[in-house]
Amino acid sequence: MSAAIPELKQFDEAELDRVFAELEAEVSAQARALTSDEAMEAFRLEWLGRKQGRLGQLSAAWLKSAPVEAKKLLGVRFNKLKAQIEEARASTAATEARPVGAGLDVTLPGSAQRVGSEHPLVKTMAEIVSVFQRMGYSVGLGPEVETDFYNFEALNFPPNHPARDTQDTLVVAGQEGKPLRERLLMRTHTSPVQIRSMLEQAPPLRLVIPGKVHRNDAADATHSPVFHQVEGLCVDTNITFSDLKGTLDFAMKAFFGSAVKTRFFPSFFPFTEPSADVQISCIFCGGKGCRKCKHSGWIELLGCGMVDPAVFESVNQRRVEMGREPVYDTKKISGFAFGMGVDRIAMMKYGISDIGLLYSGDMRFLEQFA
Repeated sequence: MSAAIPELKQFDEAELDRVFAELEAEVSAQARALTSDEAMEAFRLEWLGRKQGRLGQLSAAWLKSAPVEAKKLLGVRFNKLKAQIEEARASTAATEARPVGAGLDVTLPGSAQRVGSEHPLVKTMAEIVSVFQRMGYSVGLGPEVETDFYNFEALNFPPNHPARDTQDTLVVAGQEGKPLRERLLMRTHTSPVQIRSMLEQAPPLRLVIPGKVHRNDAADATHSPVFHQVEGLCVDTNITFSDLKGTLDFAMKAFFGSAVKTRFFPSFFPFTEPSADVQISCIFCGGKGCRKCKHSGWIELLGCGMVDPAVFESVNQRRVEMGREPVYDTKKISGFAFGMGVDRIAMMKYGISDIGLLYSGDMRFLEQFA
């Protein structure tokens, strides 16, 4: 910053106006460049410094030599220049202290904020879980990378048993040196969370388990190597198959509507005995028969059954290995379990014909559910 004193040729008003206009323009230019505390301090010292400030130098140089009639004219202009300097300092300080958005012009049109929405899979899964939560079930979660013990062995899938073929899974590489039960794989169902929960808690137990699962399936319109399940587990004294039927009938009516009917057919699952497949009356035709139910009036929706005593025995044995009491006595307790595919239910609910659309990430598809 220059500290030069402009040349004042005479003390008439025109000359004084010219010189002070130059000084005011210089103050304005410097004020626009004040972007730091160091710049503000340098600006103050240049103009208002006690020993070398330009305002003091100008006053000493001009007032001393000015005729009496010009002193008043000079004084008025000096005061105006000093006020401009102080105002520049105050304005810059206020700008730095101003909160973000303080200069917002509320008359301008705002920028639109796009509001997101739940993915149809997430929404469907949350709705199913909420039905069982209202029935007193708590939510259980577990890892997607599991050991063979939790995913198969504890659930009554012995090594080399044919039942494992129906749940061909994706295994983690480099596990050959470990015992089979400790090898890592991507879970094929959320049932391992049932085992983990029974290891941690004594009965009674009422649990609903949502989550992502993996199987080595070829992708087509109705199959995906990644999909979602909601499973349930109820363990207590005197739990019967009638309790299972009543629970699922209530849940299906709560989710699909009070007019929905349920029916059970014998089936097989390694971890339940007896086991059943559950069908609901077609929600599209009311049971009359249509293309979506293959003109049968019924849609197969989930599997269920009474917990096999072998599963309780596996839990007890593992609890002993962990130094805990074996509290799942099959002579005193019983339980039921069930599981359903969330993707299939979401496709039914929203009329989706290809499961791949749920995983495509195509915004044109997903925006339909916003």
